[in-house]
Amino acid sequence: MEKHFPKLEMKGITKTFPGVKALSNVSLRLFPGEVHALMGENGAGKSTLIKVLTGVYTKDEGTVTLDGKPVEVSTPLEAQNLGISTVYQEVNLCSNLSVVENIFIGREIIKRGRIDWKEMNRRAKELLTELNLDIDVSKTLGSYSVAIQQMVAIVRALNVKAKVLILDEPTSSLDLNEVQQLFATIRKLKKDGLCIVFISHFLDQIYEITDRLTVLRNGEWIGEYKTQSLPRYELISKMIGKEFIDSKSINENPVAENKGVSETVMEAAQLSKAGNIHPFNLELRKGEIMGLAGLLGSGRSELARLLFGADKADSGTIKVKGKKVHLNSPKQAIAHNIAFSSENRKSEGIIGDLSIRENMILALQGRQGWFNYMPRKQQEEIVDEYIKLLNINPPNPEQLIKNLSGGNQQKVLLARWLLTNPDLLILDEPTRGIDIGAKAEIQKLMVSLSEKGMSILFISSELEEILRTCKRISVLRDREKVSELENREHITQQDIMREIAGGVG
Repeated sequence: MEKHFPKLEMKGITKTFPGVKALSNVSLRLFPGEVHALMGENGAGKSTLIKVLTGVYTKDEGTVTLDGKPVEVSTPLEAQNLGISTVYQEVNLCSNLSVVENIFIGREIIKRGRIDWKEMNRRAKELLTELNLDIDVSKTLGSYSVAIQQMVAIVRALNVKAKVLILDEPTSSLDLNEVQQLFATIRKLKKDGLCIVFISHFLDQIYEITDRLTVLRNGEWIGEYKTQSLPRYELISKMIGKEFIDSKSINENPVAENKGVSETVMEAAQLSKAGNIHPFNLELRKGEIMGLAGLLGSGRSELARLLFGADKADSGTIKVKGKKVHLNSPKQAIAHNIAFSSENRKSEGIIGDLSIRENMILALQGRQGWFNYMPRKQQEEIVDEYIKLLNINPPNPEQLIKNLSGGNQQKVLLARWLLTNPDLLILDEPTRGIDIGAKAEIQKLMVSLSEKGMSILFISSELEEILRTCKRISVLRDREKVSELENREHITQQDIMREIAGGVG
């Protein structure tokens, strides 16, 4: 039995959008003097629940009580007036205004019909001092680091007498020292009895700073747990909803032999980008499929984007076939026979108003140069070949790609890069959101391409397909490559999850 009652409680919260049930009978309890983690993968319903709590969305069903009394939160202003404040990942303050102006904007202290700057400056410094922050409040907010801007956002929230403080991915842009500075502030606020909601992908931080956590999955409430009573491995299991049934090892799966692995196609040494991914080493060999495993937000996509030149590295080196290269743009990567299919199929992949044919030839035409236009007949011959090879349906090259299913759109994107005949193909979640049949076809194609000598870097949230197709598996956690596993000796999903969780629990 709880020793104290919740400050805020949400019960049976349901929220439906056209065609989508975003939340179904979800509950959340927040206790004074506790940090409560809201856990779940992208799409689990975390953001929707917070938006219901803060009045951005109106709930369809359920109740919210604050201090034991029912409340209806219809707008963000009502939430603020009730003492529910949010500090977002991207600080939503005015960088061109001073610190004191940001703290008091909309709530200025007026004396004799004028703004009392002296009192506001005194009060701002007092609030910041309470959080062990000594800065010039008259300077513009933009002149300070992101960490200090986060602190100012928290002070602004406290200035409205917050009872509940929601921190949404507050450490995503902070270095280790800044994170500890923020955590010192959070611990101070805990002692003052504040309820704090902490949303983060970083498991180490969750276990360091939170007292209790609620897990959501696919818009449903999975459970509430004391943080230190729930092993990391069990937490991850609850987040992704996996019953860990061992997959066949790569050596028992005849379609995934990955024969002839020898020559190094790409080698990265201490490659990094501040705020995106810590320095990592990676070696990809000819004809192998290497998997990248880790939770969403662990740095998998960031690693891949560095290797393709979509993001520019701050430090480290890349060698392609033994020669040092500078990949500062996708164009340079393509010139070195590297291809990349992004996980963001809609925003970084397909061009909806173009046909299957036009989408498919984009990369090849780009490599040849737009002034060296590929004849229409040649386009049609190549496209027809790949429509048959990948079983794209409908098999009409002039069909607009936006009218295809997700699985067939994904096949068109694969074809786009296969047309360039790359030495290294980087696939970021190529099977996400597509049906089982299309997944199996894409997995089969990957293995077939590797047997013909193509190297593939494969990112997937589905550990079973990582195990089924990959010879080696690099594991990432908190934007850092933490281990590399050889897929031998009957490695299971549980082995990978243990590495993701930090080798514990």
